[in-house]
Amino acid sequence: MSRVLILGADGYLGWPTCMYFSQRGYTVIGVDNYFIRNAMKELDCEPLRKIPDLSQRARLWEEKSGRRIFVHIGDVTNYDFLLSVFKEYMPDTVIHYAEQPSAPYSMINRDKAAFTVINNLISTLNIVYAVKETNPDCHIIKLGTMGEYGTPNIDIEEGWIEIEHKGRRDKFLFPRQASSLYHTTKIQDTDMLWFYIRTWGIRVTDLMQGPVYGIYTDESREDHQLITYCPYDEIFGSVLNRFIVQAVSGYPLTVYGKGNQIRGFLNIIDTMQCVYLASINPPERGKLRIFNQFTETFSINTLAEKVKNVGEKLGYHVTIEHLTNPRVEKEEHYYNVCYTGLFNLGLRPHYLTDEVLEEFFKFVETYKDNINREIIYKGVKWK
Repeated sequence: MSRVLILGADGYLGWPTCMYFSQRGYTVIGVDNYFIRNAMKELDCEPLRKIPDLSQRARLWEEKSGRRIFVHIGDVTNYDFLLSVFKEYMPDTVIHYAEQPSAPYSMINRDKAAFTVINNLISTLNIVYAVKETNPDCHIIKLGTMGEYGTPNIDIEEGWIEIEHKGRRDKFLFPRQASSLYHTTKIQDTDMLWFYIRTWGIRVTDLMQGPVYGIYTDESREDHQLITYCPYDEIFGSVLNRFIVQAVSGYPLTVYGKGNQIRGFLNIIDTMQCVYLASINPPERGKLRIFNQFTETFSINTLAEKVKNVGEKLGYHVTIEHLTNPRVEKEEHYYNVCYTGLFNLGLRPHYLTDEVLEEFFKFVETYKDNINREIIYKGVKWK
């Protein structure tokens, strides 16, 4: 593999992924349409620190590393645009981050729901067709989500399950039961990819990722101009990132319902590892490989208590507030997930230690004057 096309390259995960592959000598092509930037402005939920645009970031990276990232600004749902990029660079791997990534955003109203459906499914469809037309050997890495599975009352296998029924056995995609429209579109694009794998023999890795936390990666630790977004609002901010900003600003940690919901979490550094390991170990043609991508599980209560304990050790007065759950989800549930695939490929996890939390607190402290407490909780309700 030498040419990597990263779609959604301006995003929370997209930009660090661009640097990660570039640092390792790959030709990196980054594509984005600035949806996240525009949506943040529209909804009044801008991130903790303003970030240079993608072209500016690429120039800053080239000045630091001597390595170029090729940038194209355009919409992946525009097939002519996407196909032109594929034809120009003939990528060996395409990493698909270009989906609308927020469950709350998809539940705001009908228009946001329609955008989520159109953007997420058409972008995936276009990628499949561009791969077929230009390089059928190209490896598609699609970022899925553990939220596709929901919280069934059985163990969650790694993507697939064998079922015996009336004396016969077969292997199926593990049943999905998403808790938001966003997660439902992620199920639908998995199904779409599986159809085209069976029909056209393309190769796909689907990464069922849990909630990500953190800001720094090795490429950005020494230069804040290269760090990724730190959204802390309800719509685009992941739960741990939100909690730390809330703690620094004196805002109660917002726990939905009883707080017993269990999820699988991972450090952003480990997202980089996982995507890279998937890319250098591609599946055979005609295969859909699925990895459950996280490193440890916590209840939301446990997560809040971790933030509270570290915050108070650093001198903050941290409180926890249980809000009426705006989502429709099980708050008491069984959760036992198989997640061995990426570890077998060599994943070396970074666990959520007090030291990791302290570093994150110190980062947020640097920009605490930028925190706008009014945008933290937006009150988006599923019903």
